[in-house]
Order: sequence, then C-alpha cells, then structure tokens
Amino acid sequence: MTSLYGFTLDGLEAWLGERGHRKFHAMQAWESLYRKRVRDFAGMEAAGVKPEVARLLEASFAIGTLEEHTRQESVDGTVKFLFRLQDGNLIETVLMKHKFGLSVCVTTQVGCNIGCSFCASGLLAKSRDLTAGEIAEQIMRVQLFLDDAGHGQRVSHIVVMGIGEPFDNYAHLMDFLAIVQHPKGLAIGPRHITVSTSGLTAKIREFADSGVPANLAVSLHAPNDELRTRIMKINKAYPIAKLLDSIDYYLERTRRRITLEYILLADVNDRREEAQQLAELVRSRPQLLRLANVNLIPYNPVDEHSQYRRSTQEAIDGFYDVLKKNGVSVSVRLEHGADIDAACGQLRSKQLRGGEGKEPAAAGV
Repeated sequence: MTSLYGFTLDGLEAWLGERGHRKFHAMQAWESLYRKRVRDFAGMEAAGVKPEVARLLEASFAIGTLEEHTRQESVDGTVKFLFRLQDGNLIETVLMKHKFGLSVCVTTQVGCNIGCSFCASGLLAKSRDLTAGEIAEQIMRVQLFLDDAGHGQRVSHIVVMGIGEPFDNYAHLMDFLAIVQHPKGLAIGPRHITVSTSGLTAKIREFADSGVPANLAVSLHAPNDELRTRIMKINKAYPIAKLLDSIDYYLERTRRRITLEYILLADVNDRREEAQQLAELVRSRPQLLRLANVNLIPYNPVDEHSQYRRSTQEAIDGFYDVLKKNGVSVSVRLEHGADIDAACGQLRSKQLRGGEGKEPAAAGV
C-alpha cells in the first residue's frame, strides 16, 4: 500500500481534484496528517476531514507503512530506530538531541552503492530507493514517538545523512523536502535542513538550480585524489577538481554556506600533512574559503572495516589547529549515541548478520 505521506500538498490537491473534490478538502487532509498528526483514517474524520474524502483516501493509501523493528536509546538522549519496510527491508533513523533542538537523521535508500571503504552503510549494496513517503514517514514516526512521551517536543531539524546517497534518489528527495518544509505541514525551515552528498557533481549543480533552500554538506574526507580514491571509490568518477567546480557553481548560484565533511581515520588522513593540504585546497578557491566550514568527524569503528581506527584526541586537535591557523572555518562534530550502534548503518548490518530482515536479492550479500 502506498503511503499518504508521499504526497506533496500540490499532489494531493491534484489527486483529489481529479475525483471531484476541492483544494480545501486536500488542505484539511494534509493538516490532519501533519498538524493534528492523526494515526488512522477514523482519526482523520474525527479531525474534521469530510468522511467521503477520508474513505476515498483509505481505499487507496495507508497512513504509515513502516513497522518499528528495534529501538536503541543512548544515555545522551540519542534514539536509533530500525524500521521494517513493507517489503521486509530494514532502514535506520536517528533522533539526536542538541542544545538548539531535536534533529532527525533520515535514510533515503535501502543500502548504498557509493562504497566508501570506512562506512557501515555501504556494506550492503543498494537494492532500491525509498519513496518520498517512506522518507517523510521517518520524520513522522519520530514525531509521534515524541508526542507519546508527552513533553510537547517537536522535530526542529533534519539531516539527510542516513543510509544511501540522497542525490542518487533525487526526485523522491525533492518531494520529501517540499513535504517537510511546507508552512501548512511540519513547517521545518530550510535553514534547519541539511542534505549530504558524497559528491554527485551533476546533481549538486541541479540542486543549485532548483531554488530549494536547504543546506548542503559534501563528504570530502581527503585532500588529494590519490587518498580520496583509496577510501572513496566515487572519486574515480568525480575527482576533487571536478567536485570543487560543482561546489563553486553551487556557491555562486545560492550564496549559501556549505559544509565539507571530513571523517578522521587514524594514520590515514588525519596527519598535519593532510590538514595543510586541505587548508591549501580551501584557500585556493576564495569563494570556498569564505562560505565553507570543514566539519571534522571522529570515526566510529565498524567491525567489518577493522583496517580503520579512530584518531587520537591529539591528532584531532592538531588537524583542527592547522586549519584554524590557515584561516579555514572548522568545527568538530559532537558525538551522539556512543554507547549504542553509533555508526550509520551499523544497527541494520548487525540485524542482517543475525539473519533478521530481508537481504537484497541482487546485492551479492
């Protein structure tokens, strides 16, 4: 059954309009989902939606297609959800508590084909894209979890950094962004939404041209092609110079700040030598120097990638200092959920190793 959460408001208006209903009825149904957060079609009727409209929607769609499989809660307030999809596949969603609000990290694909050599998400190849409804429902399931807790909290920020490459699922991603940003829906402001990409250059340019005002983060992870290709095979198709050209285009078109993500791997890319190369790379492009922030990410070890280790605090501090002294904006990511399966894709991988959940039929797993 298709999720009702997959409709943009325009899409819902068009679908109901083709069946003789007014835009007003679509708005009522939309607000019942996102403002009143109904959980079934009886609740939709109780919320004031025309019974004929509610019954029509019930005959064609579901309110919710995800089933909670596992939930892990950290002492720092981080909550990791493992959801089962209708086809049996498993995906991860993470709720993180910050001083500035509550952030949810969503998944966009079942598995990932990017194949970064340090990442748990890519241990299983992509079997399919998630629909806009399956992505949006991750936010709604977390919000309903917060509603049930009874503290009046709401999701305030979204990071599209879970399993999968968001720009490899571009059309559904764009519908998702329209859904969560709509002022009559969840009304999550564009400055509170960040999309992360491993560097699909054509899609970075398309995103720049789209006019969708969400933040962009790019996974760089190395300051030169030899090293980046070794740890991120995507660099063969999109080497650093080509990637930076697309970032320049994005910055020119949007004038928005951008994040360069850099995961620190002990004795691989975390030495002062690499820090100096990265500083020179950023400084070589004035627009990048002005609008980019390098976000250093301490590595969460993954059993299947035992060749990589976490950088020492001394190495992290040294890398940070080199960038800072070179005038590069830099931060160190605050860790969440260190006492649970912290790495992206780790909980899902563990469940599949244990024989739970559906393995992709053509993934060679």
